[in-house]
Amino acid sequence: MRWDPNREGRDVIMASDGDKNRTVGNAPVGSARQERRGFDSRAMRAAFPALHREVHPGKPLVYLDSAATAPKPQAVLDAVRRYDAEFPANVHRGIHTLAEEATEAYEAARATVAAWLGSTDPLGDASRVVFVKNATEALNLVALGWAGSRLEKGDEVVLTVAEHHANLVPWRMLAERRGVTLRYADLDAEGRLTFEAVEAVVSERTLVLAVTGLSNILGTSLPVDRLVALGRSVGAAVVVDLAQAAGRLPAPVNGGWLEADFLAFSGHKLGGPTGVGVLVGRPERLEETEPILGGGGMIARVDLDAVTWTEPPHKFEAGTPPIAQAIGLAAAIDFLDQFDRVAIAAHEQRLAQRAARELAALDGVRLVGAGADRVERHGIVSFVCDAVHPHDLAQWADADGVAIRAGHHCGQPLHRRLGLTASARASFGPYNDDADVDCLIATVRSALARFGRHRATVAVGSHRIGTPR
Repeated sequence: MRWDPNREGRDVIMASDGDKNRTVGNAPVGSARQERRGFDSRAMRAAFPALHREVHPGKPLVYLDSAATAPKPQAVLDAVRRYDAEFPANVHRGIHTLAEEATEAYEAARATVAAWLGSTDPLGDASRVVFVKNATEALNLVALGWAGSRLEKGDEVVLTVAEHHANLVPWRMLAERRGVTLRYADLDAEGRLTFEAVEAVVSERTLVLAVTGLSNILGTSLPVDRLVALGRSVGAAVVVDLAQAAGRLPAPVNGGWLEADFLAFSGHKLGGPTGVGVLVGRPERLEETEPILGGGGMIARVDLDAVTWTEPPHKFEAGTPPIAQAIGLAAAIDFLDQFDRVAIAAHEQRLAQRAARELAALDGVRLVGAGADRVERHGIVSFVCDAVHPHDLAQWADADGVAIRAGHHCGQPLHRRLGLTASARASFGPYNDDADVDCLIATVRSALARFGRHRATVAVGSHRIGTPR
């Protein structure tokens, strides 16, 4: 690698003639990723230190909260520790050895991310990868930095009722500031989120289509390629929240995800560190986007009466960026990329489908969304127990060593749409197996037996889960 002092002292990483033989992680940059190994959940589990602890005496951890945060494999812990121990320098600002090593590792992480998302030219697409602190910041940057200067009163943004607050609140803020109209695709009569529902809301007035790639509550996905085609058909920009999909669905081999105008996801849901997220934008969209944070590192020239931004992606990375976190994210991707992603996705889906069927068979348990056999659940199943509030259930499960989520999961509108205030959620990763499903069913069954058929003190909703109002 070499660094090019570009214009007003800005240092940017450039590709040199020798880069064709350079590697990012375990894979050559710009070439096919390494040959993937067979997938075995128990073998993979061994790589995650946190999964081997007892959370209570005699109660080994059964971790079913990966949709919130995935545990970190040892490779990620080692990568972050190596940065902190061997080259803990800032990036882009120094020309000494540690600074150059830090910059190379940080910038190489962009190509690793691009390859993970299906890029056929990771080095070429690296400049489209912006590091932020999480998916929430990425989506705020799109809503406020891009759409905020382009949309006007009466322009329409299409969302779904199943959006995470990260992909709803920024657009609500834009609507209040600019008079933009928000329209929402609804669930169908069986509680499913479908492409057809999105299609029905999109019109010639739609300027932005901003939707989830995979619901963090329903566990169902929307086809990104069809969403992109739908947006293009009416001239709308397509923004996809990949926070769940990036780690649960195999990226299209033809780079189809990267056809969207903007993509956003968080590193910690892939087993990377917290504190790093990714915004990927089409080059022309990033050029149109205004930064929402100012400071060092994102400027080409500063005068007392004017500022000139540098080029993307650096113009969106003011101050010291998440260096260790980006390096850790690249290590997480390299670790996962050793395995067959299609096999992992099928494994997680099978566990979720089995859990959904067995939960639905319990008297007093209702699934959130469609019935157990009416929809594909990608590693996520949400449910309520008539006799047990979700928070009580989560505490009961924790006593058995089972970690599940309870609450509205940053999806209050969807819960209200279904007549609920909260739900319990079990989410599976590649390190889970059928024994974990057994533990989940056992702890729910024991909670039902303990609390009986009486309603919890705080009602979770009386409307039938599979039938939206």
